[in-house]
Amino acid sequence: MTKKTNVVKVEKQKCNDYRIVADNFYHGAEVAYEYQYYNAAGVLFVHAAIAYSDAITIKLKGVKCRGENHQELATLLQTVTGNMPENTSSIIKLLKIIEHKNRVSYSGDIYSKKDIDQMHKLTERYKTWAEKQIGD
Repeated sequence: MTKKTNVVKVEKQKCNDYRIVADNFYHGAEVAYEYQYYNAAGVLFVHAAIAYSDAITIKLKGVKCRGENHQELATLLQTVTGNMPENTSSIIKLLKIIEHKNRVSYSGDIYSKKDIDQMHKLTERYKTWAEKQIGD
């Protein structure tokens, strides 16, 4: 993953704002899941993962990806966090979550509890890793 990313500088103190946004998306997804709004939960899980990713890159390097190319986000995360197996595994989880973005949002496919159970598990694990990267 050596591809150059399209990044924008962000003041490092904004990391906490992005984390709050991520937490809001994550907890909103859990509420939507509870009420069986599975597509809404899926969209919110995707956006939570993206916001956690932005919080990490802002905290560690003062940058975030601009635009909608989420492969670039994964590349930037790998660069910022390093090639340790735990980091690579978490970035793979992020990519799996992001793979759902268009399907859950725009395809007209109806997500089931089973679909969202998988996304929830991936996002929860990703969130745990992200929080370690961000720290307090």
